[in-house]
Amino acid sequence: MKNTVMTFLVSALAFCVIGCTGGTDAAPKTASNQPADQKPASGGFKVALITPGPVSDSGWNALAYDGLMAIQKGLGAEVKNDDATGTKIKDSMRSYAQDGYNLVIGHGFEYNDPEAEVAANFPKTVFVSSSGGKTGANFGAFRFALEQGFYLAGALAAEMSKTGKIAMIGGPKVPSIESTFNAFRAGAMAEKKGIQVFEEFTGKDSDIQAAKQLTEAQLAKGADVVIHQANAAAQGVFDACKEKNVWALGANLNQNDNASGVVIASAVIVAQPAFLELAKAVKAGTYKGEITTVGMDKGAIDFIVNPKLQAKIPADVLKKLEDMKAKIKSGALSVPMDKF
Repeated sequence: MKNTVMTFLVSALAFCVIGCTGGTDAAPKTASNQPADQKPASGGFKVALITPGPVSDSGWNALAYDGLMAIQKGLGAEVKNDDATGTKIKDSMRSYAQDGYNLVIGHGFEYNDPEAEVAANFPKTVFVSSSGGKTGANFGAFRFALEQGFYLAGALAAEMSKTGKIAMIGGPKVPSIESTFNAFRAGAMAEKKGIQVFEEFTGKDSDIQAAKQLTEAQLAKGADVVIHQANAAAQGVFDACKEKNVWALGANLNQNDNASGVVIASAVIVAQPAFLELAKAVKAGTYKGEITTVGMDKGAIDFIVNPKLQAKIPADVLKKLEDMKAKIKSGALSVPMDKF
């Protein structure tokens, strides 16, 4: 009888343990307080890039892909890219981490919050976003000081405008884009008092038609020089400017060769050095979660006048732009950058 009772109690206890935990398959390995299982990196160095759109956009996403290619070439890394936005971001990050990727780069401000959440579960992977304010042991951000290029673009726009009205067309309204627009406005107003600067956002990432319509609306108000932060939708801005025979300014990548023929200069990010330096630190095991800012002094930002249209710019304005660029590089001229 004793043995029968003991057997029953042991069985009941076992049932309780299994029932209360849901069994071994029910406990998620990626709970917020528990590291997830990760595959080893199979002897190679693996780097993933997540972008908000296709890398064929000749702009923001394309420049990040250039940086990824620099990592592949410079370190012999295994690399991969996909585009993910919204709720898909964390899934993409988790997938790469579970596959043993050493470094996951989210190219944009919008990747900083998701990486802060995902990084805690994957301590063997480093997560870095292009812009953002959150950091941790294995995640952080590096910020391209594109504001420096936009400041010069604002100065040129003010000089080239005949109406005294210029415009900025953005896609999603996020802090990093707003900061570049603020720098553009500051450059324009420092160059010409009383200049009017219009600012509008489509709220979309790659809608060419929406960007064109919004640009047309600003041109109808008298704007005759337009800069963008619209990623793939930049073509809509350029098309609208071409139809009205006004100047446009490129952003992120050198867009001076755009078929529209109206891009007079571009505020450019040169991503390769920054991406490669980041990857080297991760590979060496020396990366520390932080926010790193890279600008003209590091060769990460440039402002490039279109050589085919340079003759359209007065010589004294070109000289002024070169002097301003030199001062920015040396630190003698400080360009405003929003804190976020």
